[in-house]
Amino acid sequence: MLEWTSLFFLGGGAYAALELAWRGTTHWTMFLAGGACLCLLQWLAARPLPLAAAACTGAACVSGLELAVGAVCRVMLHTAVWDYTGEWGNLAGLVCPKYTLYWFLLCGWVIFVLRCVESTVYHPQKSLSDG
Repeated sequence: MLEWTSLFFLGGGAYAALELAWRGTTHWTMFLAGGACLCLLQWLAARPLPLAAAACTGAACVSGLELAVGAVCRVMLHTAVWDYTGEWGNLAGLVCPKYTLYWFLLCGWVIFVLRCVESTVYHPQKSLSDG
């Protein structure tokens, strides 16, 4: 439970920081989305999927979550957190192929790092002296 809580807060903080760096603004709902995304990516990292397939799945899930959170923000909170209507192929101005590609690249990197941490911290190889 502590691992998932830590991942949630780390993901939320990283997502908000990424938005602040990229767009100069963020919204509290992005913290929640980021936490959920990192937990999802950890779950994907633990699966025996090739990295590209895991990154593709992660990007689709992140984009789907952004679509859902963006729709909730517009309908229930009466606020537009972001607007991609000027981007090619956008869906309701909430997601677009360009940012899904960026998520694919970022998800691939994050899953790679999570797998490295898993293999080196939780399951280190036996040293040669251990026999």
